[in-house]
Amino acid sequence: MKNKHMGSNFDDFLKKEAILEETTAAATKKVIAYQIQQLMKEKHLTKKAMTERMHIKSRIQLDRLLDPRNVSVTLLTLEKTARALGKHLKVQFV
Repeated sequence: MKNKHMGSNFDDFLKKEAILEETTAAATKKVIAYQIQQLMKEKHLTKKAMTERMHIKSRIQLDRLLDPRNVSVTLLTLEKTARALGKHLKVQFV
């Protein structure tokens, strides 16, 4: 019996299951959250200091940004985050 999945890749499987976009967004958010946390550690920034640099009102907003499961993030929030960390935001389609 031939393997019906032979020759396919994981993206094909996710497309077939209609979850490619959700899965990609979740993976991307995990990477973004990790990068932000690493930069905060490198710069010795507390959450309080980060919220002040981002000019946001509550630490809860920062916690949502750092939550790898929360994929709802705006470009404005990412731009504020980048500036607070002394970085520039670059978004690309590849």
